Amino acid sequence: MTQQQRLNVVLELVSERGSVSIAEVSDALGVSTATVRRDLNTLSDQRLVTRTHGGASALGSGYELPLQYKIARQAEAKVAIARAVSDLIAPGDSVGLNGGTTTSEVARMLGRSERLRGGADAAGVTIVTNALNIAYEMSVREHIKIVVTGGVPRRQSYELVGPLVAASLRDFSIDIAVLGVDGLSGTFGATTLHEGEAEASREIAAVSRRLVIAADATKLGRSTFARICPLSRIDVLVTDQPVSRELAGEFDAAGVEVIVAPAS
Repeated sequence: MTQQQRLNVVLELVSERGSVSIAEVSDALGVSTATVRRDLNTLSDQRLVTRTHGGASALGSGYELPLQYKIARQAEAKVAIARAVSDLIAPGDSVGLNGGTTTSEVARMLGRSERLRGGADAAGVTIVTNALNIAYEMSVREHIKIVVTGGVPRRQSYELVGPLVAASLRDFSIDIAVLGVDGLSGTFGATTLHEGEAEASREIAAVSRRLVIAADATKLGRSTFARICPLSRIDVLVTDQPVSRELAGEFDAAGVEVIVAPAS
């Protein structure tokens, strides 16, 4: 296991538990306590954790992993979800994407799709996004037209946020918005950790005729700090596992179509 892989695992443990001890990390990774100390010091120097006596803790109750450390989490599920989402897109469609690892996979799937290259009467796909990483990665795809919103970037997620997002979307009409979320529940609907990202996602949804939520099973039945929209605003949920009976009832009552795309 490389150091980067170890750091990913340590950050996931801190995110899940709030704090970890050197012994816990050593057992989880199968490495020496000296190696764990060096890794924790590295993360502390990068201001990703708070170093404590005998371990490390999250920076706060709203702890959010930086995007580059989320990439390996639920990877197979996100690829399966992205494949199912791409099937909902037709050549010539305009697609709104917010930031995140799942929507990044959606963008990659659209970029690789031969079906969406279009033809004489269709011009590929237009992606409208506030995510700088998606815009950068898709800019080399000939059949993808990229439109980037205005805004101020968040280093944590590479997303543009602030009033310039809404200002730049004001005159757009998007066929389908695909949003990644941190939580999806019957009570609070779609939620995320940061209020600025929630507002940007709302603005993308507001100019879209159809709203798809792309979320793996770990996001379902939970809510996080900032609300994006209620369930009633969502048209389709694409996830990787069958939902519970209770959630299925709430989605059905709100008119949300559920598509399950199990990871292979």
